[in-house]
Amino acid sequence: MAANWLGSTVSINCGDTLGVYQGRVSAVDQLNQTISLTQPFHNGVKCLVPEVTFRAGDIIDLKILEFPEQGRRQTNSQPPEHTNTSCVPASHQNGTGKQRPEVSSAQNIPQRTDGRANDPAGTSPQPCSKSYVDRQTEGLNQPKNFRRRHNSWSSSSRYPNQVTPKKNGTKNGQLKARDDECFGEDLDEIPDTDFDFEGNLALFDKAAVFEEIDTHEKRGGGGGGGARSRGTPSERPPNYRHDENILESEPIVYRRIVVPHSGGKEYCTDSGLVVPSISYSLHKKLLSVAEKHGLTVEKRLEMSGVCASQMALTLLGGPNRLNPKNIHQRPTVALLCGPHIKGAQGISCGRHLANHDVDVILFLPNFVKMLEPVTNELNLFCRTEGKQVSNVKDLPDCPVDLVIHCLDCQENAFLRDQPWYKAAVEWANQNRAPVLSIDPPVTDQEQGIHAKWSLQLALPLALGEQSGRIYLCDIGIPQKVFKEVGITYHSPFGCKFVIPLHSLQD
Repeated sequence: MAANWLGSTVSINCGDTLGVYQGRVSAVDQLNQTISLTQPFHNGVKCLVPEVTFRAGDIIDLKILEFPEQGRRQTNSQPPEHTNTSCVPASHQNGTGKQRPEVSSAQNIPQRTDGRANDPAGTSPQPCSKSYVDRQTEGLNQPKNFRRRHNSWSSSSRYPNQVTPKKNGTKNGQLKARDDECFGEDLDEIPDTDFDFEGNLALFDKAAVFEEIDTHEKRGGGGGGGARSRGTPSERPPNYRHDENILESEPIVYRRIVVPHSGGKEYCTDSGLVVPSISYSLHKKLLSVAEKHGLTVEKRLEMSGVCASQMALTLLGGPNRLNPKNIHQRPTVALLCGPHIKGAQGISCGRHLANHDVDVILFLPNFVKMLEPVTNELNLFCRTEGKQVSNVKDLPDCPVDLVIHCLDCQENAFLRDQPWYKAAVEWANQNRAPVLSIDPPVTDQEQGIHAKWSLQLALPLALGEQSGRIYLCDIGIPQKVFKEVGITYHSPFGCKFVIPLHSLQD
């Protein structure tokens, strides 16, 4: 008798703790009161084990979904969910609501959320649900333009017993049928492993594909007679940046400045152009010839002052420090100048800094007689909000943001022995502020002010290590003036007026 039940599709309700199982009956043991299901589903999800066994004491309700011969007969007629649509009437249930074991008609899987399942009278038949085990064919009442989707990987296909909320309306039944057919795929079709994208990509040989394309195009099969060739990766032209010129040009000449007598050092710019140093005598001759052609001392002072002030503003922080929202943190610059042309260059720089909301403190000793350019620059500086002091004791005790050094001069080397000079050097070394030196002379003195940056004019001199990093500024000397003193010159500045120089000996 037990053999008649083998192969039947049943639903076993084991209560709230164990849940509901569906599957095909593989074995019935009447002696031990057990039943085994193959290919089991637990609460609508396929089990990991191929077979489960239940004891009679654990079974609360058992429903027969399909008989063996009924399932084979309905394979060619209609899908399993449309078979056995008869429901269990109330007369076949006992007083506790459990189904009687002797019922032989097909029953329902516990129904998903549906208002009709909660009939208080218990007289209306409960709706039958669909089987998630052997769904193989299409539904009968689908629209003509409906196309079933396979291999659907969605949350509904992974968990078929979950319910998609339905909108209220007259077409709830039709929408429900569509959802079930669209998202109710068999779980056997879902792959157990993820797709290996890296392994699949490794199977593609790009070089071989390009070689095949080239061969095809060279034979005239590419439509252009083989005129256009992609080339293998090793034969392709190099990629260019947005700022590189793709047109062929003449070879680059990095030594475009040639001097008659080298000063002993060579520098280069960021772009690789070589800038040789010159001696102080050649530098002095260059400025003298430029002044004879109209580049007067006043013009030179203005150009050097503008370039030095631009560099100082950059060192002070540029737009991050000097903006209307940061007025309470105005930078302070101490300007140390001597009574000579180099001191006048520093005063011109201080005037431009004061015009850009920088607190400038100018130190210039009192002299009975000073040069006319120094006097003119000093009169212009006094029209600004800058402060002038003649005693080192009046300089700030706290560290300043920047110290500009213009005390030294090649012709007035005796000034280094003056008490005011030594006091200014001692104050600068103790202030712990970075030092910018403007047009420093060539000297072997190591006891002076050690600068962090040095700004040279036109062409650099061979400065020592105490001068720090070298910068070069353009003061507007024409090219023919360089040629007149025997210098082959081509401007290394490009689009800037101040450029950094790097020593080639480093």
